[in-house]
Amino acid sequence: MKLIIRNLARSTSEKEIKALFEEYGTVQFCDLVLDKVTGGSKGFAFVEMPKHGEAKAAIKRLNNMTVAGSRIRVKKAENKSAGNKTAENEAK
Repeated sequence: MKLIIRNLARSTSEKEIKALFEEYGTVQFCDLVLDKVTGGSKGFAFVEMPKHGEAKAAIKRLNNMTVAGSRIRVKKAENKSAGNKTAENEAK
């Protein structure tokens, strides 16, 4: 299950996020989204946890938790449908 973590402190590292979620199970990948110009954190990340039960436990325990002074929000990431991608490409 792919999760999105929002409202991260800009100082929070990918390694810290991964460690936080590994307390609840296996983390397949962690991707902290960085600004292309500055290289700094944009304040959100994606985490993939292959076992749904572990991912749901992580959501329940970590949503609204304060991490590095910021109250994070954790939820299941929405998948973009192929139709949306086509419409985005046509708009360009």
